[in-house]
Amino acid sequence: MALEPNEYSDNSIKKFESMLKTDDVYFFDAEDFEEIIHYYLNMGKIALGKKAIQFGLEQHPNSQELKLLRVEVLVFEDNYEEAEQILDQLQNIDCFNEEIYIQRANIQSKQDNHQGAIDLLLEALSLSEDSFDIHSLLGMEYLFMDNYEKAKHSFMRCIDFDDADYSSLYNVVYCFEFLEDFDGAIHYLNEYLERNPYCQVAWHQLGKMYLSIEMHKEALTAFDFAIISDDTFIGAYFEKGKVLESLGRYNEAIENYETTITIDDPTSHAYLRIGKCHEKLKNFDLAKHYYYNTVHEDPLLDKGWIAITDFYFRQKNLKKALKYINKAINIDGENPMYWIRCAKIYVGLGNYDEADFAFKQAVDSGNYELETWYEWAQTLKVLTDFESANQVLLQGLEFYPESAKLNYLHAGICLKNGDATTARQKLKHAVQLDVKSKAMFKKEFPELGKTPMVIEVFSENKKAST
Repeated sequence: MALEPNEYSDNSIKKFESMLKTDDVYFFDAEDFEEIIHYYLNMGKIALGKKAIQFGLEQHPNSQELKLLRVEVLVFEDNYEEAEQILDQLQNIDCFNEEIYIQRANIQSKQDNHQGAIDLLLEALSLSEDSFDIHSLLGMEYLFMDNYEKAKHSFMRCIDFDDADYSSLYNVVYCFEFLEDFDGAIHYLNEYLERNPYCQVAWHQLGKMYLSIEMHKEALTAFDFAIISDDTFIGAYFEKGKVLESLGRYNEAIENYETTITIDDPTSHAYLRIGKCHEKLKNFDLAKHYYYNTVHEDPLLDKGWIAITDFYFRQKNLKKALKYINKAINIDGENPMYWIRCAKIYVGLGNYDEADFAFKQAVDSGNYELETWYEWAQTLKVLTDFESANQVLLQGLEFYPESAKLNYLHAGICLKNGDATTARQKLKHAVQLDVKSKAMFKKEFPELGKTPMVIEVFSENKKAST
């Protein structure tokens, strides 16, 4: 296992770097070279790590540990063939060295042979007394294979070795979440907290699990204990604020969000939540202030631009809404959430040509919601572009063939295009799906409600229902 940076000998590092700057060659113990190499690799200074490996093997050509570090670098650089050759040599000397199997497993994992990696790690596990790292690696391999049950148990073993291994604790909870076993997660975390009652991470995760099954009171209690365990734990204050907000306790939620800002630098997410709470409290000037702060703090956060656009849209200030959504589009012109709002604003402003363009951009960017197809076709209907409306509805019906509203709208558009046969088929289908389609069709196409075909379809339906 790699050492922490503060465990390295500063003198060894300085002595090695001094050697690199001069023509002198200094002697180091093999253990010193290991420390130096670990230091550089952990710092991401791969070139210096390789230099240290080179000098180390020149001075200690038979050191298995230095050769394994060379293998580690070769695997990092995807030089698997040379790495395997060294591992073969090492295994001929010592076939009981678990690190050899770990490095072979690493190679298999990087080549996406995760089952092969697991088999090698299990072999390493049979050779190792200190198996903490191996269980952690096994857990990751099981995650790669979407085997969340086995991954969960591997990470649990890591926690058995070290209660303070919060990375494994997060992974255990992640596995429970993916398996949708929230009760299991709650039971596990409560057992863990019996052993570690002041672990803010576990209390925080327990609160999130309670929140997943809408046990708000229990979630609040868990977040409170997380804060008692660490009164600077920003995540606990933020999650507590979200629970209070969902319960309509907006002033208390604001207090918790504001606490996160006083503890550390303000975040766009905190500003956004505070703004939404103030809007709920009808403190509209304060809501605007925090929405502005949100987009100023993080111009790339789409939720911020959407919040301020929706705020002005709800206030019926469509020009301001358009101003901010256009700013958002200038930053990210491929965001379908921006384009759909832009389209609705243009519809509200009566600018149907621009709305048509915006709807097209929304669909091209990946928005295929039913309302998008319906409203786009409605826009083209207003523009009397019935052929384009027909094409839009044909696309929409590929996604939502059982939508009554798309079918009755398509029936009317087909009649406008003179296609009575398709119109009859679509109208009959719409009425079969929802009898209210008759009223909606008459309201949408009052000029077509008394045509013989429409009267016939509606009367057929009336007879069938009696």
